[in-house]
Amino acid sequence: MYICKGSNNDMRLKVFFLLIFLSFFSQSIYPLITDGSVGLTENIVAAIKAGNSKALAQYFSTTIEITLPGKEGTFSKVQAEMIIKDFFTKYPPAAFEVNQKGSSSGGSQFIIGTYKSNNKLYKTYLLLKPIDKQLLIQQLQFEEN
Repeated sequence: MYICKGSNNDMRLKVFFLLIFLSFFSQSIYPLITDGSVGLTENIVAAIKAGNSKALAQYFSTTIEITLPGKEGTFSKVQAEMIIKDFFTKYPPAAFEVNQKGSSSGGSQFIIGTYKSNNKLYKTYLLLKPIDKQLLIQQLQFEEN
């Protein structure tokens, strides 16, 4: 049986460097894994598809600009939830399709989609801006096509 004197120390050294590498690697991708915006747009889209104003409102900023058929203005989060609830009641979702998503270098994101209710189509636009390191909906528009 052949035993190399340095092999045990070499193995420990390799394991040591491997652990250091994995430590740095995991720290560098950790923000990507824990970034709250990864599932954010999917949750917003799901809330719109379900016509769930309460689920959607959890992503509203403290004030939000809303444009709906017959209603336009800047509203508090609570008022906005009631307004969207009323919209979803009057125009229940049959479908919602995302046409485009994007972001700016400043961290803002947008979603453009088509909301279908009964026989009507609405161009939908959402603008999300970072506030206290959290993306929140600043603008929400449903405009009839």
